[in-house]
Amino acid sequence: MRTPPHATSSAAARAAFRSGLAEPTAGWADGHTQANLIAVPVDWAYDVLLFAQRNPRPCPVLDVTEPGGFTTPLAPGADLRTDLPRYRVWHDGRPVDEPTDVTGVWRDDLVAFLIGCSFTFEGALRAAGVPLRHVEQGRNVAMYVTNRQCRPAGRLRGPLVVSMRPIPADLVATAHRLTALMPAVHGAPVHVGDPAELGITDPARPDFGDPCTAHEGDVPVFWACGVTPQAALAASAPPFAITHAPGHMLVTDVRDEEYRVL
Repeated sequence: MRTPPHATSSAAARAAFRSGLAEPTAGWADGHTQANLIAVPVDWAYDVLLFAQRNPRPCPVLDVTEPGGFTTPLAPGADLRTDLPRYRVWHDGRPVDEPTDVTGVWRDDLVAFLIGCSFTFEGALRAAGVPLRHVEQGRNVAMYVTNRQCRPAGRLRGPLVVSMRPIPADLVATAHRLTALMPAVHGAPVHVGDPAELGITDPARPDFGDPCTAHEGDVPVFWACGVTPQAALAASAPPFAITHAPGHMLVTDVRDEEYRVL
C-alpha cells in the first residue's frame, strides 16, 4: 500500500476507487468522514437495525437506504456499488468474493447501512500529534475478533471486533479524550493495554488488516470496529449480503467535525 494522498478531496478519492484502485482508505481525504457498508436483503434489515441499536459502540448508524437504493446524502453523486475500493460478497455467512465493483450482484431488495468508521477520528489524532503507526508504515489498521459477545438482536449474534493502534503512553489520555468526542464514529477506546484481556492471543496476527510495528513506549489501544457486523454475518449466516472489505471504506463528503460533540 502506498502512502495515501491526505490532501485528496473526497470526490477524487471515490473517483480513484471507482476506476479500480483498491487499497485501504486510512489517511485518504483527510478531514472527511469514512463509513463501513453492510447491505442485506430487506427481510434481514430489521435484524441489522436492531443489532446496531443494541450495540452502538461498534455499529453507529450514519445512514440507511431504501430497498435497492445505492446512493446516500453523505456523498451526493456517489454510487455504493462502485465507489468503495473493495467489497465482500457473502453467501450463507461466508465471504465468497472480494470484487472492486458489485454492480452485477446488487439486488433490488438490498437495504444498505452506512456505519461510522474509526478512520474518521484519525485526523483529530494526527492534528494533536498522536502518531498513527499503520499510516506511517503504509498498512491497513489491525483488527481483531474478541472474546466479548455483542448483544444479540433477532437472528443476528456475534463477537465484538476491535481495531488497534499503538499509541505512545504519554498520549493515550489525549487519544481517549479526542475520540470520546466522536461517538458516531466509535468514540472512546473500549480497552487499553493487555490484548489477552480481549482474548487476543497473538497481536502479530490480526484477523483483518495488517500487523503494525509498535515503537518503544507505545501502548496498544483498542476501539470498537465497524467490522463487527461482518462477524455477525459469519455467526448468523444470512443467505446473502454485501459489505466493504475490512479497511476499504466509503469516503464521504461530510466533514469530521460534524460528528464531534462539543
